[in-house]
Amino acid sequence: MRIPTTVEVAAVLDAAEPWFGNYIRVCAFAGLRLAEAIALQLPDVEFMRRSIGVHRQLQHVSGELLVTPPKHGSERDVFAAEELLTDLARHVSDIGVTGDKHWLFAGLAAPTRSAVNSRWVKTIAAAGVRPFTLRDLRHFYASGLIAAGCDVVTVQRALGHSSASITLSTYSHLWPDAGTVPARPPLDCSARFLRTPRGLNGPNSAQRPGSRRPASVQDELR
Repeated sequence: MRIPTTVEVAAVLDAAEPWFGNYIRVCAFAGLRLAEAIALQLPDVEFMRRSIGVHRQLQHVSGELLVTPPKHGSERDVFAAEELLTDLARHVSDIGVTGDKHWLFAGLAAPTRSAVNSRWVKTIAAAGVRPFTLRDLRHFYASGLIAAGCDVVTVQRALGHSSASITLSTYSHLWPDAGTVPARPPLDCSARFLRTPRGLNGPNSAQRPGSRRPASVQDELR
């Protein structure tokens, strides 16, 4: 595990093209998995409730790119700070959305893991920082939650882990000395930027009924 510093995350955001920078923000400041972030649609962003709904991912299945439920049934609502919501609102205004599903990112580039990782590598090189992965942005998010005093269950629900034991096995070493973990994101925001209220991640939000079967991305992007 490598937890990037706030300076490194800020440098990457500065180097990224605008739409990709907002994709990175969703990973770093809402803890979404790569496939969950690329699958975001505008209705998932609830500006008034200050939350982002994680309802789907884009995944390769038997060589076809499909819309499927999140990993391990981890549908959830994640707290979104005002700064992140402002960036996403600006994204909608300046860059726009795609298709009748109002995709935030999937219509702007090939929505595949390899394409996103390739763009990430170029952005890291342009930023001039010691390389880290897109997945490390989830560690950055989790470390901020822990440093802000969140308990194991809160972190588990925010990340969409199937059990608290997974969260503990991954991050237990961060709890004893959380004060040494960087909690501030770029732009000198306070720790609330990474805060996840329990109310948005209660047991009733973990799984939503009526999930439909996987759909072809070609159908969904239209």
